[in-house]
Amino acid sequence: MKLTIERQSLIKALGHVQSVVERRNTIPILSNVLLSAEKGGLSFSATDLDMEIVDETKAEVSIPGQITAPAHTLYEIVRKLPEGAEVELKFQGDDPRLAVSAGRSRFNLPVLPAGDFPVMSSDGLSGRVTLDTEALIRLIDKTRFAISTEETRYYLNGLYMHTVMEDGEAKLRAVATDGHRLALAEMSAPEGALGLPGVIVPRKTIQEARRLLDDAGETVELQLSTAKVRFEFGRAALTSKVIDGSFPDYMRVIPRDNQKVVRIDNALFAAAVDRVATISAEKSRSVKLALESGRLTLTVRNMEAGQAVEEIEIEYDGEAFEIGFNARYLLDVCGQIGGEIMELRFADPASPTLVLDPTDAGVRYVLMPLRV
Repeated sequence: MKLTIERQSLIKALGHVQSVVERRNTIPILSNVLLSAEKGGLSFSATDLDMEIVDETKAEVSIPGQITAPAHTLYEIVRKLPEGAEVELKFQGDDPRLAVSAGRSRFNLPVLPAGDFPVMSSDGLSGRVTLDTEALIRLIDKTRFAISTEETRYYLNGLYMHTVMEDGEAKLRAVATDGHRLALAEMSAPEGALGLPGVIVPRKTIQEARRLLDDAGETVELQLSTAKVRFEFGRAALTSKVIDGSFPDYMRVIPRDNQKVVRIDNALFAAAVDRVATISAEKSRSVKLALESGRLTLTVRNMEAGQAVEEIEIEYDGEAFEIGFNARYLLDVCGQIGGEIMELRFADPASPTLVLDPTDAGVRYVLMPLRV
């Protein structure tokens, strides 16, 4: 194998695939990236056995071939080469190393046979649907913060993507929850999406897909099966196993008739929560909200660090009551509100609270209260 490639093209493609590779691997081949050179182009594959990313780019290939090389090491070498460098990659059977050269720099990297590299099959993936890139970015960004990191309830360790019929309209919906808060975002379902299986896309897959979306064109191709999901971003493609489990009936926890409606300046509220939470106990991060007509009082008491109180004006004319929340969860939701105003809908201090963004009817958030 012998080829020449521009540094910028090489680092972009390598950057797309190398992040899948775990830093520590008990299987040596999984630390490597598969390089496949064919006339006019070079393709890259990396996998952790649960997910695979493939990308390709133009290259001047004089001798086609395949080999695997250490992904992170190769990426770091290319990253440190000067801008505009022409990089030569060469592998010959008489030297069991990959030669990387650019200008006066020379590197030799250990290799493993391409035939040993595991390839993820695309068997069972259904007909593809086309998604608007910006719309998919919105679905992911509005919900992924609520994905659970607790391994005990593994079926919450991903984003539940599925289609629903609501008010006669087909919608593609993404839902995430960790049992303490829930995030839901939806968009009009693309043509052909109805009937696709609902899948729980793992947290790592969502993170990698979101990264690739930054370099995607205007649309993304999506394919689904009950076992796998595949995103195609132009020349790059991500194939992943999905979580084998049942997502809970999330609609049961979304309040429908919370009557106490509060409208509040989102930036002011977030800043106030952040300030009073400075002295909260790290574990619970609890903050008490005391609501009365026209005013909200935030209070945090910590036996060791003291007390913090702050008042802000709100739009509310109902009866006074108090409720507690995890400050970090409040701040996470504040970060998703697109407009100036956040709307909170309460029932009572022990029931879930619904949070809405008046500028985006396609998102809903639910927060479970804390005892204060």
